[in-house]
Amino acid sequence: MFILLSAAIAPGLALFSYFYLRNQMSTEPRKTLFQSFIFGAIITFPIMFIQYVLKVEGVFSDPFLANVLFSSTIEEFFKWLVLFVFIYGHVEFDDPYDGILYGASISLGFATVENVLYLISFGIDTAFMRAILPVSSHALYGVLMGFYFGKSKFAKNDRATEYLILAFLAPLILHLTYNAILSFEDYWVYLVAPFMLFLWWLALRKVKQAHQHLVEHLIEQNKYN
Repeated sequence: MFILLSAAIAPGLALFSYFYLRNQMSTEPRKTLFQSFIFGAIITFPIMFIQYVLKVEGVFSDPFLANVLFSSTIEEFFKWLVLFVFIYGHVEFDDPYDGILYGASISLGFATVENVLYLISFGIDTAFMRAILPVSSHALYGVLMGFYFGKSKFAKNDRATEYLILAFLAPLILHLTYNAILSFEDYWVYLVAPFMLFLWWLALRKVKQAHQHLVEHLIEQNKYN
């Protein structure tokens, strides 16, 4: 059991450490990041409960609607909601890059619990594939969501609401695409590799942009100190 739990938790910790260590300008409070991770872990259970109830009640007769449209939407909505309610107005959310850290932390909290439950059900043989696909994809959706939360938080114009909407829609579109690819049983493996490469490229591009915004933010702050 210890090996299984380690295999389930390790990918999330490794990915979070990667994005945390890329923040060279400042150090985000570990307590707040841990709380974000816990929030992400907690929302796994209401999400799974809602999915289970709707499946039992036969609300969705079409598997595509259930596994692609509904699952993607409810997961990204709950993550967005946690970021908006508990983090967006937090005093520790004080620079643009913080959004990426909090977004990744919440997403990885969700992905880690989901991964633990999946490996308990289906065994450790699936651990490697789970690490490079579902766990990493959730982390990258969180990066994108957090990037736009950071843009909204420090917007100098009237685009704050627009960025908040993008914080939900951008990861949702990517999540829908990922789940749609997996629904192609015969040739999903040929589509998922280029999609994951694109997802990594996009997320790292947003990380770079967030660093640039952070530098600009710090320069502006220094003008008034």
